[in-house]
Amino acid sequence: MAGLAGKALKFLAAVAIALCLGVTIIPPFLDARYYDGPVSGHYDGNHFFNPGVDDTLQPPTGKSRGGFLWRFLSGESGRQPWPDIVPVRPAKPEARVMGSRMVATWVGHASVLVQTQGVNILTDPVWSDRAGPFGFGPKRVTIPGIAFDDLPKIDVVLVSHNHYDHMDLDTIGRLWARDHPVIITSLGNDALIARTGAPSFALDWGQGVNVRPGMRVIVTRNHHWSSRWFSDSRRALWSSFVIQVPGGNIYFAGDTGFGDGRWPQEARRFGPVRLALIPIGAFRFEPGMVRTASHIGPMEAERVFAQLKAGFAIPIHWGTFQLSNEARETPPKMLAEVVRCAGYADASRFAAHPVGTAVDVPALGKIPDQHAPNAECLARSDIYRLN
Repeated sequence: MAGLAGKALKFLAAVAIALCLGVTIIPPFLDARYYDGPVSGHYDGNHFFNPGVDDTLQPPTGKSRGGFLWRFLSGESGRQPWPDIVPVRPAKPEARVMGSRMVATWVGHASVLVQTQGVNILTDPVWSDRAGPFGFGPKRVTIPGIAFDDLPKIDVVLVSHNHYDHMDLDTIGRLWARDHPVIITSLGNDALIARTGAPSFALDWGQGVNVRPGMRVIVTRNHHWSSRWFSDSRRALWSSFVIQVPGGNIYFAGDTGFGDGRWPQEARRFGPVRLALIPIGAFRFEPGMVRTASHIGPMEAERVFAQLKAGFAIPIHWGTFQLSNEARETPPKMLAEVVRCAGYADASRFAAHPVGTAVDVPALGKIPDQHAPNAECLARSDIYRLN
């Protein structure tokens, strides 16, 4: 027994030493410099940052990062159960949608196929089963809303940043091999995308590229961060996008917190928004918490929608991968209450749709005045009692 105890102690000591060495050796090894460029209002020569107060540096709970990870791994974080699988009826999109007609199909998470003017646009395409490296990470509970082989020829791909649930190199490589789309992202992400053999346009906030006559994609500011390995944090930029098209723009928010709240108005300056793709999920990381600096929930998503003065919006970034503590159906239920208490004459302008639903986006008409949700209405609703 003494011999076994001694071996156990030696093993534990070896593990402790390995962990200590890993902490000091592995992070620098995994660091990578994806971008070299001039210092700017959001780049210090080594890392990107959010202008103003960059609260995304804080752990999601505002407490210690180590404590957050321990509560997450130990199951003590108040994490709500999700179903293992949610039934999906995948769509089979048209090859092209011509003229001013616009059709948007939510594939899952932040992946959306938008078809208009004869052009097929795909946002943050993720067809992998897990959002993480080497087959690890959260497993999707909904199959993609369009089978990969049923995708029409893709002309334009937008990649908002390098987190695994948004930049899936396997999917990007498959799209490049099949369709050779124009790939547009923000600074530094081209170095990662190049590993698939695909070239890409890597642009700074405010820069754009013409993808077709009368269609321009502009990289715009949002409020987030980037990393593939934690130690390479903020080596590449994050962004949202405005796609300028006849009949009203398309806005893709990417993945974002609220930050200073001015970035939706900045996007609005590029023209009226016909369709906005706005995240609503992965916002609750502790019991009672309804906000994290890196993500927006339904309350802030409605504020983004109102500031964009968009005609129509589809909520994204919910219900596919369990990334935080809220129940799967909490974000769309909360959004419905927020929209109801804001007094929208047409609540369908910003409402959830099942994965795989092809939505005909209405033409951009006169946008009615939008008001903040009524506090008394919210207090009477179930919004604060949802998981």
